[in-house]
Amino acid sequence: MKTEVDLLAYEKELYQEGYTFICGTDEAGRGPLAGPVVAAAVILPKNYTLEGLNDSKKLTEKKREKFFPIIKKDAISYGIGIVDAKTIDEINIYEASRLAMKKAIWDMKVKPEYVLTDAMPIHDLDVPVKPIIHGDALSLTIAAASVLAKVTRDHIMLELDQKYPEYEFAKHKGYPTKRHLELVKKYGPNKEYRFTYKPIRDLIMEGEGNEEVPI
Repeated sequence: MKTEVDLLAYEKELYQEGYTFICGTDEAGRGPLAGPVVAAAVILPKNYTLEGLNDSKKLTEKKREKFFPIIKKDAISYGIGIVDAKTIDEINIYEASRLAMKKAIWDMKVKPEYVLTDAMPIHDLDVPVKPIIHGDALSLTIAAASVLAKVTRDHIMLELDQKYPEYEFAKHKGYPTKRHLELVKKYGPNKEYRFTYKPIRDLIMEGEGNEEVPI
């Protein structure tokens, strides 16, 4: 029989140690070929509960959209950090994810006393940081951040879909689906793409001298 995970176990331990403003942070968008990586940071009220809230990857889009305004309304504070494709190419996706998390933390109106991250070490904050492997499935605060990050990024991709309808970003959100690869091969990558990612790099190499795949 599967034991149910206490999604407030890490938070309760920190409450007992005297911490009140516990921040969870997570990112969305490491894998896509296009668009930014987006992180969210959130401080929830002590012993907060929201039935059904879990790691954003385990939730349907409908449920994520439902929880999105509730988390923002109920949070003591939250912040969003966005790092664009150009910066991802310059510093790599791992460092871009870390930077997005720091931006999200800096964006909050309330300074956290302790930060829980989804596996990401952050060494240059002036508060304690605990990276938790699979943190978005083990901490409610990180799970809440994962929902804010994922929905924010999805909304950005919907805006990019309006701007560049030929890429059908609304359908695949920038992830390397078969259809997406066909479209980027046809139209070529624009400035929203991550040129250091292998599928895009390969397309550019294939397209040298081919007008169909402009650089």
